[in-house]
Amino acid sequence: MSSPIYVAIDTPDLARAKLLAARVRNHVGGLKLGLEFFAAHGQAGVREIAAIGLPIFLDLKLHDIPNTVASAVQALHGVAPAILTVHAAGGRAMMEDAKAAAPLGTKVVAVTVLTSLDASDLGSIGVAPDTHAQVERLTALARDAGLDGVVCSGNEVAAARKLWPKGFFVVPGVRPAGGDLGDQKRVMTPRQALDNGASILVIGRPITKAEDPDAAARAIAATL
Repeated sequence: MSSPIYVAIDTPDLARAKLLAARVRNHVGGLKLGLEFFAAHGQAGVREIAAIGLPIFLDLKLHDIPNTVASAVQALHGVAPAILTVHAAGGRAMMEDAKAAAPLGTKVVAVTVLTSLDASDLGSIGVAPDTHAQVERLTALARDAGLDGVVCSGNEVAAARKLWPKGFFVVPGVRPAGGDLGDQKRVMTPRQALDNGASILVIGRPITKAEDPDAAARAIAATL
C-alpha cells in the first residue's frame, strides 16, 4: 500500500517545488499543490510536478455558483488530478455539479471547516460556534451530494467516518509530536489522525521546512 502522506508543496517557486517533490518522492504517497502554486504556474506547473510520477492533490477549494465551479472543474481535465477540493459551504447543487464535471478518476472532496478556524471564528461569520456539529452537517451534505469524501481536522474525522463509513477523509493540520503549530488551531499527530479514520494525511512544513525533507518524511512514515 502506498503511503497515506501527501506533502503540501505550498510555494510559488517552481524550481523549489520540483526539488522538494523529487527529494521526498520515494517516501510519500502523493503531492498537494495549493492555490499559491496554481496562481503562479497554472496547469503547466501542475504537469511539471506530475511528471515526477506521484498522484497530485490539487487543493483549489473551489467555491462559487454551481455553473462556474462545474466549468472550472471541466477546465482542469487536462491535468486530471487524483484529488480535487471544493468548499462544502458552496451547497449541495454546487457539489453535485463539481462531481459531475470531474474526470472519471478524480476524487472530489469537500472542505468542511478550515483547520485555521475555531469556534470563535465560526461565530464571527454567523455560523453556530460548534466546529464538530458544523463538520458533521457538511459531511452529510457532501455524502448526499455524491462526492467522494471530505477534508476535516483529525479532531472530527472519527465522527465524519461514522456518518460516512465508505467516505474518503483528508486530514490536514497534522504535526509530528512536538512540532510547530504554524497557523493551524486544530491539530494532532499523524498516527492519531490515522487511528481516528483519516484516509490520507496532508503534511507541509514539518517536511518541506526540514533540513532534510526526505529524512523528515521517512521519520513521519515510520510512526505510521
